[in-house]
Amino acid sequence: MSTMLTPTISFTKTSAAHISQKPSPPPIHHELSQRIHIPSHVYKHPAAILLELCTSMKELRRIIPLVIKNGLYDEPLFQTKLVSLFCNYGSVADAARVFEPIEDKLDVLYHTLLKGYAKNSSLDEALSFFCRMKRDDVKPIVYNFTYLLKVCGDSANLRRGKEIHGQLVANGFASNVFAMTGVVNMYAKCRQIGEAYKMFDRLPHRDLVSWNTIISGYAQNCWAVPALELVLCMQEEGHRPDSITLVTVLPAVADVGSLRIGKSIHGYAVRAGFDCLVNVSTALLDMYSKCNSVKTARVIFDRIEKRTVVTWNSMIDGYVENENPKEAIAVFENMLDEQVEPTNVTIMGALHACADLGDLERGMFVHKLLTRLKLDSNVPVMNSLISMYSKCKRVDLAAEIFNNLRQKTLVSWNAMILGFAQNGRVSEALNHFCWMHSQNVKPDTFTMVSVIPALAELSVTRQAKWIHGLVIRSCMDKNIYVMTALVDMYAKCGAVDTARKLFDMMEDRHVITWNAMIDGYGTHGLGWSAVELFKAMQKGMVRPNDITFLCILSACSHSGLADEGLQYFNSMKQDYGIEPTMDHYGSVVDLLGRAGRLKEAWNFIQKMPIEPGITVFGAMLGACKIHKNVELGEMAANKLFELDPQEGGYHVLLANIYATASMWSRVAEVRKIMAKEGLQKTPGCSLVELRNEVHSFYSGSTEHPQSKRIYAFLETLVDEIKAAGYVPDTHSIHDVEDDVKEQLLNSHSERLAIAFGLLNTSPGTTIHIRKNLRVCGDCHNATKYISLVTGREIIVRDMQRFHHFKNGACSCGDYW
Repeated sequence: MSTMLTPTISFTKTSAAHISQKPSPPPIHHELSQRIHIPSHVYKHPAAILLELCTSMKELRRIIPLVIKNGLYDEPLFQTKLVSLFCNYGSVADAARVFEPIEDKLDVLYHTLLKGYAKNSSLDEALSFFCRMKRDDVKPIVYNFTYLLKVCGDSANLRRGKEIHGQLVANGFASNVFAMTGVVNMYAKCRQIGEAYKMFDRLPHRDLVSWNTIISGYAQNCWAVPALELVLCMQEEGHRPDSITLVTVLPAVADVGSLRIGKSIHGYAVRAGFDCLVNVSTALLDMYSKCNSVKTARVIFDRIEKRTVVTWNSMIDGYVENENPKEAIAVFENMLDEQVEPTNVTIMGALHACADLGDLERGMFVHKLLTRLKLDSNVPVMNSLISMYSKCKRVDLAAEIFNNLRQKTLVSWNAMILGFAQNGRVSEALNHFCWMHSQNVKPDTFTMVSVIPALAELSVTRQAKWIHGLVIRSCMDKNIYVMTALVDMYAKCGAVDTARKLFDMMEDRHVITWNAMIDGYGTHGLGWSAVELFKAMQKGMVRPNDITFLCILSACSHSGLADEGLQYFNSMKQDYGIEPTMDHYGSVVDLLGRAGRLKEAWNFIQKMPIEPGITVFGAMLGACKIHKNVELGEMAANKLFELDPQEGGYHVLLANIYATASMWSRVAEVRKIMAKEGLQKTPGCSLVELRNEVHSFYSGSTEHPQSKRIYAFLETLVDEIKAAGYVPDTHSIHDVEDDVKEQLLNSHSERLAIAFGLLNTSPGTTIHIRKNLRVCGDCHNATKYISLVTGREIIVRDMQRFHHFKNGACSCGDYW
């Protein structure tokens, strides 16, 4: 590709203009005058002049009475002109009403009306009229076939296209370059690029239009490299690329992401004088944006004097694709200021930018605008609106729009399912997936990648197996993204061994696949397994990214591998050139804090090259809670109160630190501040699945239908585990009697969920619990004893990791 459009090609503006010019067809009256005699006074009649100047259907309807009044309606010239004008203005029915009464129809009338059918009606209607032409003994001309071939290509009707191709050959046009270029175009648009090239290769003479057509065919069928190679072949045959060539091939450059080739074409466009054409400049702008050079794209945009709406759309989309939604919105607002009317593409780009920013106010403004533009019936636009509201945390509005859609496409379903999943409304996501299934809408890979993480959040193994089976039946088990989602799902459902089996079965693995498996090991406390897998990744072809290092740091943190974690943190910048983010610094603080190296963690925070954020001080406060360090806990908490004053969870953690140290006056002070500020702790909630139904339990709740039975069972169960050695830890509870303290502990959400699971499943069944908060120390200890006295395995997934309780022990080794 190094020779692509090199400077050796000289191409002046004069020659470029010569190439791009096409001979204009003679006026229709010249063609008629060769067949019949038309008096010269007809050409000079005012009605004739008015028809030539007519620019709209409204004007045409005013002129027709004048034509009839002056007795010109029966003149072949006027008949043909009327048919042509009606067709041009999209009214084939009116054209047919002029055509049908004519007794002696000239061939040109047939050709004109066929063109009208091809442009304004269905393919079947156009073919029906073509058949009538044959019945009326009208000899086809080459343009008849090119019109029909274009309709076949635009509608991707390969069968009809082949039939017309056969008719074209039968009528002796097989060697006509113009006709066969139409055949090439038809096959390319029907995604038969191999057939298109065969037809192109058989052309006795290939002109510039033929070359542009085959290059466009390859580019539009995602064969970018062959498209670029054809530009070279074209030049070798002596054809200089024109503006159409450039506009055609630049998207192929964007597809391969070759900025070098793009710059070469840009240079050629400047030398040839094509850079002043708005379509070429817009194509260059788009290419630079897609090659991650949005600054250059903006320079080109700013130099375009007369921007079309396509130019504005390309700049907005360029900023969106390059993750700069603020600039995308700024360009969109400038476009409105210059009173350029947005199209559906503009609106979708603006909605995407609003979604990325999470800017609900601007998103609602765009919603009002699209309604005013009457785009609220455009399904792709409404799909973008659903996504915008979902990402702006207003999934209720997204659902309202979705429910009001008259035509729900697969993209609509995917947007709504993903919206529910992203907003934590897992049940609704799964319900909509089942609803979609009942409507006989077949899921695609995007659907699966949206719904599988929703199932992962529920941690329900039975449903995980069901969706896995559906993936296999849908022949998606070779898709790398779907399989990665399954690996992640099984790990989050507690089946980390199954996740590893799927991982090993995959022929190709993306970096996100490695990340999912490393993170899976980490959340299950299998730090060494995560380390071994990371080492295997380093030896392979897939390069770790910033998320990979977050996963391995977290895995080391949950398994007490502090020194190993520090080595990986240092390696990410030294060996891989990855700049640590706030999340990486927070992971290191968590790593050191869990290991009890609190002073080292605090010193690490003080030496950070960036201002520490919530993630960092949150990890520090959590470590101080584990290791009962009041001094550092207070310092971390005070920073958090400044950074996030509305979060009550940090006050609760500090109060617990004080309670553990029996500093009850301080506990009272914190609670008083919380009451004054209206701050509340996130209520503990645990989920357990039974017979495809998810049951929710909140701490102290009595709303479940089996509440009385559950609390009665817990009283008996607590007596049993006490007999086995369990001693309740009531040190963090103050101002109530001891028996009340134990009652408060027994009403924690995970204990209610465990009791429900034990009561409603047969002996030997594993109990799966999902909790929204970190498991407290007393519940962790109690669950170990419950697994011992009941002989059950209990798997608890809290907000940070998995705990596998079995035979009186936990997989975390009491390190969490």
